[in-house]
Amino acid sequence: MASIMRNVVLAPIWVLQLITGAKSFLDNPLIGSRWLNGRGLHVGRVRLADALTRWRRRRLARKVRPEWREAFDRDGFVAIPDIVPPEEFAALREAVLTYRGPTREIRQGDAITRRLAIDPAMLAAIPALRRLLARKDIAALFHYVAGYRIEPLHYIQTIVSKVGGNEPDPQETLHADSFHSSMKAWLFFNPVDIENGPFTYVPGSHRFTPERLAWERARSLVDPRAIDRMSARGSPRVEAEELAAMQLPEPRALAVPANTLVVADTVGFHARGPASEAGERVELWSYARRNPFLPWLGGDPLSLPGIAERRVPLIWAVTDRLPRWLVVPWPSVGVRAPVDHP
Repeated sequence: MASIMRNVVLAPIWVLQLITGAKSFLDNPLIGSRWLNGRGLHVGRVRLADALTRWRRRRLARKVRPEWREAFDRDGFVAIPDIVPPEEFAALREAVLTYRGPTREIRQGDAITRRLAIDPAMLAAIPALRRLLARKDIAALFHYVAGYRIEPLHYIQTIVSKVGGNEPDPQETLHADSFHSSMKAWLFFNPVDIENGPFTYVPGSHRFTPERLAWERARSLVDPRAIDRMSARGSPRVEAEELAAMQLPEPRALAVPANTLVVADTVGFHARGPASEAGERVELWSYARRNPFLPWLGGDPLSLPGIAERRVPLIWAVTDRLPRWLVVPWPSVGVRAPVDHP
């Protein structure tokens, strides 16, 4: 009886989630229904989200540098060297690496990910960082890839590799973040070599070709309790033979010099390349994801100046109070610099 009552109460929420970015096949029995997905539910959501994203991008395209837009449209990512004028980069890098602020960390497999929020205090302490994030050409690219005129969340992120541990790092397996487009960006403060575990992307995998849609449909018909947890929660992992069946090329590892900005649509298949040696990778990491079914471009109150730069501390404060609802908690480790060690 309790189970029946629970389902009755949650049913309207499950239905409403179908027109949002909700993606978990485990947590929503409608999204995870093999009967409904066999009749086109999942593929229908994918196709509609993709059509709306492409429509919004057409309206945002004119403000993006043509060479950046062309590279992104072709590959699903764009890598831009010397995004900061070289004569200014060393000072910006030094200011970022020595800044100390509230820090969060998680450990996944043999890697630690450390994040400092780019909040009002950091922006006041590092004016060059504020100017960088205010650049109209970079903002236009972020908006185009995200498919919305919204302000991303910004962090200073450090990846510490080869710290020991027997569990695999889930970020090293090729995957898509969701069934719909979202934007992630990395501005690397240090050179990234193959040995450091560079960002890796399957060029062209951001497009929903007939082969990709067939793969999406097949995945939606699998019992979510019989596959890995990340895939079951809507971030599907992909194997090499599946890439071949989708007529996709080999993954490309982006070993790049410092001062390179990489912007990608993470509906495409990507991963953190496996690191072969211990080290640290420090980057400005930006992220934007929104309900994929909205037809308008802006209208996000959380992107307003004065609010946007305060979102991350607010998110952390809320999640500290709701830890059991989180898939990946981010515990505080106190005040640190990006390259501090425990």
